[in-house]
Amino acid sequence: MTGSAPAAPFTADDYRARMERAARAAADAGLAGLLVAPGPDLVWLTGYAPTAATERLTLLVLAAGRDPVLVVPALEAPDAGKAAGAPALTLRDWTDGKDPYAATAALLDGSGRFGISDNAWAMHLLALQRALPGTSYASLTDALPMLRAVKDAVELELLAAAGAAADAAFEEIRKVRFGGRRESDVAADLAHLLRRFGHSQVDFTIVASGPNGANPHHEVGDRVIEDGDMIVLDFGGLKDGYGSDTSRTVHVGAPTDEERRVHDLVREAQEAGFGAVRPGVACQEVDRAARAVIAGAGYGEYFIHRTGHGIGVTTHEPPYMIEGEERHLVPGMCFSVEPGVYLPGRFGVRIEDIVTVTEDGGRRLNDTTREMVIVE
Repeated sequence: MTGSAPAAPFTADDYRARMERAARAAADAGLAGLLVAPGPDLVWLTGYAPTAATERLTLLVLAAGRDPVLVVPALEAPDAGKAAGAPALTLRDWTDGKDPYAATAALLDGSGRFGISDNAWAMHLLALQRALPGTSYASLTDALPMLRAVKDAVELELLAAAGAAADAAFEEIRKVRFGGRRESDVAADLAHLLRRFGHSQVDFTIVASGPNGANPHHEVGDRVIEDGDMIVLDFGGLKDGYGSDTSRTVHVGAPTDEERRVHDLVREAQEAGFGAVRPGVACQEVDRAARAVIAGAGYGEYFIHRTGHGIGVTTHEPPYMIEGEERHLVPGMCFSVEPGVYLPGRFGVRIEDIVTVTEDGGRRLNDTTREMVIVE
């Protein structure tokens, strides 16, 4: 990404509202303000994505009751000024040879506690602490984990479009030959298809065949796919700045009775997790619903990850569907529901949809079949 976020229909007023909401949330959490470095939070708040995060400080400063200020290197200020959210903030540039931390310190309460984006560089944070030794900091994930969790109507449309594009990629990939080809070849096909259907960024294309399927985050390799293999496909990325992430498990040729039974079990668990989605339910209840089905069939020890994660301007973000997460679901939250069973040395199965919370339940943003697909 360069200069600004991918083409999304957000205006300066949208970004102004987001920054104001973030500043209020920080104040409500007892923080003096927020410090936002280049990354997904900065894109979401301002529409600005520098070409690359570098040793030159770029930092958005937000505090309730004060105008937002973006501290930016002078040589990058022209691009920052073109961002959709630029009219809603003040640009304060600095030139090489000047001290950007002194300039930033002048904007901060010298004894305040600030939320800071997780991907801020340590060198920048430590320099701010030296400039203002009375300050303290908390990561945004800890301080404001739900900052981006509830999506507005336009964000939901963008997530639905990204999900539809991933679905289109699956409908095409199931037509290609798998047997006799390397995992890396199929992964390349998937990446091509995601781009063909509008993704500007491909984050992952997992093709885990046979025993590799027992590793949920298998790194694609040169294993040749064989007849009789179960294959976990997990792929996604960003389309118009918003994420997709879906998993389907296919089989080369006819499956065994056990393979079909395990696939049906995971499909049942995925349906149970989806069925638990409704406003007011704790996130952990989605995990519990899916996990109970798998544990009840005697495969509980082989379901080795959380049931889901949030998605938005990144493919993984809060909220998380995991035991111990007691935050309640509210309309507009979007997250994956992706139970799996992984049998070491043999095969794995995962089925994943992105789901959004509605006023009375949930809605899937992926619509491809959850039945086992037979491929060649």
